[in-house]
Amino acid sequence: MQLALFDFDHTLTTRDTYAGFLRRIATPEQLARAKWNVAPWLLAYRARLMSAASIRARVTRIGFGGRRLDDVYDAGARYAAQVLPGLIRPEMRHALKTHLQRGDTVVVVSASLDAYLQPWCRAEGLELICNRLESRAGLCTGRYDIADCGPRKVERIQAQYDLTAFERIHAYGDSGEDKPMLALAHARWYRGRRIS
Repeated sequence: MQLALFDFDHTLTTRDTYAGFLRRIATPEQLARAKWNVAPWLLAYRARLMSAASIRARVTRIGFGGRRLDDVYDAGARYAAQVLPGLIRPEMRHALKTHLQRGDTVVVVSASLDAYLQPWCRAEGLELICNRLESRAGLCTGRYDIADCGPRKVERIQAQYDLTAFERIHAYGDSGEDKPMLALAHARWYRGRRIS
């Protein structure tokens, strides 16, 4: 039995799906506010003064705080069906198909949201580890239900799977947050290139 671990954004996809989902569901007021708030954070991130996890937490608070959870999940299901299929890299679709045909356990491990990843993974026959929105009385708090998955991918993988049960582990990633996950694997792909 083998395990295949795939990061989602920029590994399986051609672009960031979290930002795309936020733009799709944001109100005009939220979009206007985000332009002023998020731009300095992006500059700080590019200058390596702020982590991706820090930006995600802030953007999640602005984009989802106070929204009805059911509305977010309805929008996520539409996004999964209408947008995500067109963003999957052909070579990654082939890799997914190959692992599934061999009978491997295939898991998407992502800092993106289950609102759209869960319906997409279910349709593709994939397992999922990712961020989920916290809610109270049906409204999003603007936080995750548990700590951000991005910097905790290995911890979340080990909590869900007994890695010693797999004869071989494959991992695919594209960022610094993926490197610890790649280190778990016998076969590693980074930004589309095999590195071991």
